[in-house]
Amino acid sequence: MSEHRQLGRTEVRRLLEEHGLSPVKSLGQHFVTDPNTVARIARLAGVAHGDNVVEIGPGLGSLTLALAATGARVVAVEVDSKLVGVLRTVVPPSVAVVEADALRADWGAILGLGEPWVLVANLPLPYNIATTLVVDVLETVPAVERLVVMVQREAAERFVASPRTKAYGAVSVRIAYFATARLVGHVAAEVFHPRPNVESSLVEIVRRDSPAVSVGLASYAEIGALVRAGFAGRRKMLRRSLAGIVDAAAFECAGVPGSARAEELEVAEWGKLAGCQRSIANAHMPS
Repeated sequence: MSEHRQLGRTEVRRLLEEHGLSPVKSLGQHFVTDPNTVARIARLAGVAHGDNVVEIGPGLGSLTLALAATGARVVAVEVDSKLVGVLRTVVPPSVAVVEADALRADWGAILGLGEPWVLVANLPLPYNIATTLVVDVLETVPAVERLVVMVQREAAERFVASPRTKAYGAVSVRIAYFATARLVGHVAAEVFHPRPNVESSLVEIVRRDSPAVSVGLASYAEIGALVRAGFAGRRKMLRRSLAGIVDAAAFECAGVPGSARAEELEVAEWGKLAGCQRSIANAHMPS
C-alpha cells in the first residue's frame, strides 16, 4: 500500500460506515479529514527519513499516513481495539501499529532503548487527559526528546503560559521544568469529524538537556509538592497557601516575597523556594 495515500472527509466516513463504527465520545475521538492539515502537522514536527516517531491516538490513520510519507519510522499507539484492525488496513506495512493505552503503556517495550524519539499526536478531549499524558511522557519517557501535539486551545495556552498570565498554572511549571514549549499553529474545527465544540492548537515541546532546576538544589517531587499547594490556592499569598509547608525563613532565603502568588513564580523560583525549605528542614534535623 502506498505511503502517500491520503484520507479526506469522504474516505473517513466510508471507512467508518464500512466497518460499522462511529466516533467514541468517551475516548474523545475526532478524526482529521483534511490532508493539508496532517501534512502541515508532519512538517511542523520536523521529522524526516530515518527519524523515530511515535504517534498517540492515530484513529483511522490520517496523520499516520502523512508521517509515514516523510520516510520516518512510525509506531502508532491506539487504545481503541475496534480501530486497530481498520488502521492496519489503511497504513503501509512500514508502520508498526500497537494496541495500548498511552496512559498505561510500557514505553520501554514500545520504543526500545537508546534511540531518541519524536512524539506526534492529536490528543483527545477532555483537557485533563491530554495534560496527564504530556506530563507523564515528560516525567517517565526520557527517550521522547520532542513532542508536537494537537490539543484543545485551552490546554495549549496552559502548556506554553508564562508567569503572571491568566493561563499560567501548575502544568505550565511542570512542563517548564523538563522542556520549553511554544505555540506553533491553530487547527480549524471544520477539519474534524465529528466537529468539536472547541478550538484546537498545535504545541511544540522540546525537552531540555537537563531539568530547569538542578536536582542538587531541589527534586522534582519537592518542587511539585509546593506547586500543587500554591496553585490550589492561587488567589492566596504564598505565605498563606504554603503555610505549614514552607517556613518564613525559606521565602527570605529564596528571595521570594511571602506576599507573592503562585502565578508570579517561574520554575527557577519554585526551585529556589523548595531548595531553601530543604536546607532549613535539614538544619533542624537531629544530628
